[in-house]
Amino acid sequence: MDTKKDDIILSIRGMSKSFGRNRVLDHISLEVKKGIVMGLMGENGAGKSTMMKCLFGIYHMDEGDITLDGREISFSGPKDALENGVAMVHQELNQCLDRSVVDNLFLGRYPTKGGAIDEGRMKKEAAELFRALGMTVNLTQPMRKMSVSARQMCEIAKAISYNSKIIVLDEPTSSLTEPEVKKLFKIMRQLTSQGISLIYISHKMDEIFEICDEVSVLRDGEMVMTKSVKDTSFNELIAAMVGRSLENRFPPVDNCPGKPVFRVEHLSTKFAPYLQDISFEVNEGEIFGLYGLVGAGRSELLETIFGVRTRASGRIYYKDHLMNFNSAKEAMEHGFAMITEERKANGMFAKGDLTFNTTIANLNRYMSGVMLSDPKMRRATEDEIRIMHTKCMGPDDLISGLSGGNQQKVIFGKWLERSPEVFMMDEPTRGIDVGAKYEIYELIIQMAKQGKTIIVVSSEMPEILGITNRIGVMSNGQLSGIVNTKDTDQEELLRLSAKYL
Repeated sequence: MDTKKDDIILSIRGMSKSFGRNRVLDHISLEVKKGIVMGLMGENGAGKSTMMKCLFGIYHMDEGDITLDGREISFSGPKDALENGVAMVHQELNQCLDRSVVDNLFLGRYPTKGGAIDEGRMKKEAAELFRALGMTVNLTQPMRKMSVSARQMCEIAKAISYNSKIIVLDEPTSSLTEPEVKKLFKIMRQLTSQGISLIYISHKMDEIFEICDEVSVLRDGEMVMTKSVKDTSFNELIAAMVGRSLENRFPPVDNCPGKPVFRVEHLSTKFAPYLQDISFEVNEGEIFGLYGLVGAGRSELLETIFGVRTRASGRIYYKDHLMNFNSAKEAMEHGFAMITEERKANGMFAKGDLTFNTTIANLNRYMSGVMLSDPKMRRATEDEIRIMHTKCMGPDDLISGLSGGNQQKVIFGKWLERSPEVFMMDEPTRGIDVGAKYEIYELIIQMAKQGKTIIVVSSEMPEILGITNRIGVMSNGQLSGIVNTKDTDQEELLRLSAKYL
């Protein structure tokens, strides 16, 4: 590295934070050099989010100090951090969806001219920013009409517009496909070439080795490793994260699919984004993957099967019984379950505790006479916490206080409580660490071995190839092909995903 990149832009020394008797961070130290990508890894609950909240002034540190560009700082909040050149792009995007791209970009700092908002200047500066980043964006389009990936790119552009010295990216590729990831990495390299430093929080090993210069690992609130990426390995990172080595990234997919039990015939939807004439079968005890670019219709297909989107035509059968559901309640009553992609929007009750979120989909099971039994609900929640290895204090914890990955475990446990026959999962391991992912994969395979029908949507190419028996590829609302997992590769999946573009 040259002299410029050897300069330290951010130094965290002795950062500690406790909540009651629970010590979440224990004398954490981290140095970030100018113009590099520093990877930050750790299991869910390791302390990554708490560390970032202390940096941004959301939490007050118990001990430690932070130096930015040679100056000791203590931010009063995210706005203060932004104005001093430290920005963060969150995994769960917090945007004004009914406002335009330009409005979101200048929210809280509108330029004025003669006492009125200077919209001309806003559009000019926004256009110049996106042009410099090589991004094509409709500046007047409401954010709600944009894909998650496009909204994420806008959030990165907003961070850059503050002339940031450091940008923290929290799981930025969790909703992106391979081509979109490549585009993001191109922008990241462009930023580091300009001397901007990036802290890249991710659970995806492949990406850490591709884009990061250095990597630090948190485990149980302690910084256990910091190394140059070229001096470490996949196995060493996993061992640092989980305290043990994982011999394989995926467990053996040793389920034995039986005869066809689930059938979709000529399914089309009534409203955009449209699905067109989709037909496929899934066997008993099979793990059937769905792959495709963002916007290809994967999530829409699951939602239509589950009864939350309106069919225009087509039929759905399970064990030769017609299953054209008109609501999620109807689907659940017939043994169907679905994990959604956007857990905060429609997968959980943020103001509820773990007991409420675990039992809400299966209340009839916890009745005692005509009343709900708190002890039964609590026991069920404790069972799922144990099975899913959820990091929490107990069933009374608010789900909003958990890390993203642990929230996903609670959602997974909620559906497991129903013992579904057909389990549809939209990005089930999004934001989950490598150790917990392995446990989720084992659960999925075990369910398939019990004869359950599993349909999994994933944007992660290694994952879709690592845990499925067959893969259906979506392209622009159509099913472009079905392949046997053991006979295919990434190149064929990408080719099929572009078939109808």
